[in-house]
Amino acid sequence: MAVVLRRVGLILLLLVLLVGGFILLAGTKPVVASRIAWPIVEWFALADFIGITTEGQVVPDLFPIESTGVSTEPVVTAARAFLANLSDDQRDAVMFAVDDLEWQRWANIHISTRQGVGLLDMSEAQQQAAFNLMRAGLSAQGYQTARDIMRLEGHLADLMNNYAEYGEQRYWFTIMGEPSTSQPWGWQLDGHHLIINFFVLGDQVVMAPTFMGSEPTSASEGRYAGTEILRSETIDGLSFIQALDDAQRSKAILSEEKLVNNNYAELFSDNDVVPIQGLNLAEMNDEQKALAVTLIRNYTDKIRPGHAEVKLTEILKHWQDTYFAWVGQTEEDSIFYYRIQSPVVLIEFDHQMPVALDGPPVPSRDHIHTVVRTPNGNDYGRSLLLQHLAAHPHAPRATGP
Repeated sequence: MAVVLRRVGLILLLLVLLVGGFILLAGTKPVVASRIAWPIVEWFALADFIGITTEGQVVPDLFPIESTGVSTEPVVTAARAFLANLSDDQRDAVMFAVDDLEWQRWANIHISTRQGVGLLDMSEAQQQAAFNLMRAGLSAQGYQTARDIMRLEGHLADLMNNYAEYGEQRYWFTIMGEPSTSQPWGWQLDGHHLIINFFVLGDQVVMAPTFMGSEPTSASEGRYAGTEILRSETIDGLSFIQALDDAQRSKAILSEEKLVNNNYAELFSDNDVVPIQGLNLAEMNDEQKALAVTLIRNYTDKIRPGHAEVKLTEILKHWQDTYFAWVGQTEEDSIFYYRIQSPVVLIEFDHQMPVALDGPPVPSRDHIHTVVRTPNGNDYGRSLLLQHLAAHPHAPRATGP
């Protein structure tokens, strides 16, 4: 019995030392600690993909394979040029199969591990090719926001004097599938506060999940002075809630207290159940509807021209089933969260609590997260991909790590 007790005690001691050592490592070298822990996190967090739903069941037949009439040739050309600029080793690291789990590995937090090739490891010509891929997939507004998020990440590194965890070039690119005008493929940008998943099938595009945010949301000094993001998303959200009458506000506002982070659909939330709440947007007059559309366009207009209109048309088609929910006050300087939700889109805006910067543990305007999802199974274009593979069971798939 004594031998057994000694062995149990030794095991417990080793566990305490192991946990204590990891906590010490996380405190002193968080990037190294994340590389050790992240595979375990992914193993527990990543499940078979279903998609964001409202009741746990996917609504079928929402996303047919059909022509949009908007060419994706510029995106294909930019992706091929990006790959051509890489070395053989970089190309091997950046390429994944079109249905690889890599799509779901993105994380909007700063200590996660990344796949593919990072800007830090690219030459200037390679970086420009990567930025050209972003330009091809995004609108001018979308590209500007993305680059400004990167710049604010550089500003955060300056503020924290921490260039191991933060920085303008700490963003990684991957390509899923072979860039093609007929076969399914896509690209992903992964980094702190900036995630873009861009799926292509023929002339159809799905740019979701997309995450854009920052802490801080503006720079008033230093080498990035004057940079600011998500101002329109903030102002137009307030303009819309303020335009509602009392009866409409009573439906839209879930709580006037904004004490915590409220976003549902961030990292590792691909299968979350997000309840329908708030005001049905079909209950608005024409002026209010125009304000709602203006608010939505802040998000859809980040997609490349032409496909942005395709996405907005898809959203308007489901207007009778679109809802708006709000948490927080509605004054000009208020802190708040809002959600726009329908069978084909989920948009979230959230003022968040501080993580890197000092401040009281309450949400503030210095930290914003936004997420755009395509619910009911079409994040990452997955619904389109499955339909394509069912119709073409022997379609070639790219290989990768």
